[in-house]
Amino acid sequence: MQTEKVIDHIVQWLKDYATKAKVNGFVIGISGGIDSAVTSTLCAKTGLPVLCIEMPIHQAQSHVTRAQEHISDLKNRFDNVTDTRVDLTPVFEEFKTEVLLEGEQDVVDMALANTRARLRMTTLYYYAGLLGRLVAGTGNKVEDFGVGFYTKYGDGGVDLSPIADLMKSEVYDIAKKLDICKSIQVAKPSDGLFGDARSDEDQIGANYDELEWAMTMQNQGKTSNDFSGRDKEVYDIYTSYNRRNKHKMEPIPVCVIPQELK
Repeated sequence: MQTEKVIDHIVQWLKDYATKAKVNGFVIGISGGIDSAVTSTLCAKTGLPVLCIEMPIHQAQSHVTRAQEHISDLKNRFDNVTDTRVDLTPVFEEFKTEVLLEGEQDVVDMALANTRARLRMTTLYYYAGLLGRLVAGTGNKVEDFGVGFYTKYGDGGVDLSPIADLMKSEVYDIAKKLDICKSIQVAKPSDGLFGDARSDEDQIGANYDELEWAMTMQNQGKTSNDFSGRDKEVYDIYTSYNRRNKHKMEPIPVCVIPQELK
């Protein structure tokens, strides 16, 4: 990958899109992870106003520390970057008092994790509407179009996706070129939706290098029968997520009424 040229291409794409949309800049949630760090830096390089929002909900301290480190670094490097912190923990706790929390614990936990992401999306769009800006998405290609590892109408609810055509490994290449904080570059990827430091690999059962490989194999028309051992295990993990999460990656189904019935 021609990293510098890719960076320039994305920055110009962001500027062109914002200009055509006649908006004032970007709003982005900062998690302490590599994707939001890279995306916010790319947005900052446009020269347009960028608001970075930290939105903790019982967040692991390591995530909070990395997010704050990145925001501080970004503000020192770019005078078009501002930030705010919205503690959504009280909102989340109040929500829990009003909804049914009965059922299998893992199902309840997942529903609440997705609620965290949706509360953050609501916050981002509040500020975007207030300031006349676009919400910048932070999903990469493997997450958005491979395993669908994001929350529908949560972190998947965005106006534009600057890095969604980049594999995770390519995001790391760009992070290195952009001189993203080392603490973020070496941290294990995590969605931060459970209030602890569990990684994406802990949840999925495969790391991003493995998932990229599986995505490539599927695109080449390979099937599970073509592999054995760990390769087969990874391929099956990937295709299982890909199949279950198609509803996130495809347009909302519309019931088309036959013309003769209208």
